Amino acid sequence: MSEACTGAAASGVAGWLSFAAAPTFAVMALLTHFGGGPLDALCSTGTSLHLGGMVLMYLLMSAFHSAPWLKLIAGRP
Repeated sequence: MSEACTGAAASGVAGWLSFAAAPTFAVMALLTHFGGGPLDALCSTGTSLHLGGMVLMYLLMSAFHSAPWLKLIAGRP
């Protein structure tokens, strides 16, 4: 396989892989929020809207990695 072909394949895979980050972090935020262990109740503030700690970090990471999706929705290459 030539270097040009390998580079093009790697670029294509990297392009599609960039679409995986935002949904992955969003799912991790949901799992962290709703799938907490029994000790999470001791560490929470008692409110139903718990956006601190890892949940907030996962939501921010999902927002930071949403650029490929926004470009796709806008119709830009």
